[in-house]
Amino acid sequence: MTSWTEHAIFWHVYPLGFLGAEPVLEPGRETTHRLRSLVDWLDHAVELGTSGLLLGPIFAARSHGYDTVDHFTIDPRLGDRADFDLLIDEAHARGLRIVLDGVFNHVGRDHPAFRRAVDAGPGAPEGDLFHLTWKQPGEPPGYRTFEGHEGLVALNHDDDRVVALVTDVMRHWLAAGADGWRLDAAYAVPAQFWARVLPTVRADFPEAYVVGELIHGDYAGFVTASGVDAVTQYELWKAIWSSLNDRNLYELDHALGRHGAMLDTFVPQTFVGNHDVTRLATRLTDPRHVSHALVVLFTVAGTPSVYYGDEVGLTGLKEERLGGDDAIRPAFPDTPADLPPAGLPVLDVHRELIALRRRHPWLHLARTRTLELANELLAYESTGTSGSASTGAAGRLVVVLNLADGAAEVTAQVTQVVAGSAEVHDGRVRVPGHGWVVLE
Repeated sequence: MTSWTEHAIFWHVYPLGFLGAEPVLEPGRETTHRLRSLVDWLDHAVELGTSGLLLGPIFAARSHGYDTVDHFTIDPRLGDRADFDLLIDEAHARGLRIVLDGVFNHVGRDHPAFRRAVDAGPGAPEGDLFHLTWKQPGEPPGYRTFEGHEGLVALNHDDDRVVALVTDVMRHWLAAGADGWRLDAAYAVPAQFWARVLPTVRADFPEAYVVGELIHGDYAGFVTASGVDAVTQYELWKAIWSSLNDRNLYELDHALGRHGAMLDTFVPQTFVGNHDVTRLATRLTDPRHVSHALVVLFTVAGTPSVYYGDEVGLTGLKEERLGGDDAIRPAFPDTPADLPPAGLPVLDVHRELIALRRRHPWLHLARTRTLELANELLAYESTGTSGSASTGAAGRLVVVLNLADGAAEVTAQVTQVVAGSAEVHDGRVRVPGHGWVVLE
């Protein structure tokens, strides 16, 4: 685990959508310098309290960015290498790290290596980069895809040249100033592949943060076998919104127990929204509980991220159809001043809780313990150590979530409210209906 990630909080941006890029890259289209417009939003990320940008795909692709055709070239719909260099320089000048999205399970069907392999026919050297099945003479081959999408051609991760390609791409952009990688669809790639790639990458870039996209399965086992720093914590994401909707905080309590066990191996990358899921404000059936989800995100262990637009309460439904991601990947206005004013209360809650987390950096590795639990009530304490384990001071916060219509009371040894609202008297904490509080 890299040292800087102990303090990392990411603002997650899907650039092609955020910057209003065309849905499809037409051949021969001139470069559009949209990427430099993201510089105008860096101060927004700083004022939000985040310390890094988790960027969606920015490399040349045919459509949504996950159908890469050139890993070494910035997508012309976003700009060119000079625009990337400017973004890196401006972000680093503000103390913001940049983590890139690496699409290494598959490539787009227009990738030159795939086209050459198909055109050359059986026995072509580049054919081994993929899983091709040749049928009748003169017919194009069948090929392994990513989850049935014909436009996404799966790479052959047993081939040494694929290992070399991914290693070279990761090293190239780290040398250009990137600070880490999100490995898209890491769950679809053998863990042993990453174990071959990452030691070479880390030899020159030991501080690079590498997080794999995992949805289901043995998170800790994958981290151990692959060598990544972390994986995406979808289990906690699901438990947060589901328990709030069902008013069944036993589900969240169970998930927090499993979450804590992961800390013996790694620190998960945590979130309540990203580019692949229905937005939090749409997912939750009671808008009063948006803040409750954020409280959990920022008071338990992990490396948290905020998906752009969630900080101002944007809505968006993901649908399983062509273009079904468009609603959750919208274009943003030209400047932060143009954000909808109706979202300011949600923005204030984000800023309050992110500031709280930055004042208590030990939360990155915090252990949680349940104090009181009912269907509509959860009180837990998060504890950790500030500084080194041997010399640092102990930290402790108490969190109370109330989903009921009426006020709730819990017993807790606390002295002051540090976020949210509650009455504290003689070791009793009274939280209003649908309220929450963080105390120490």
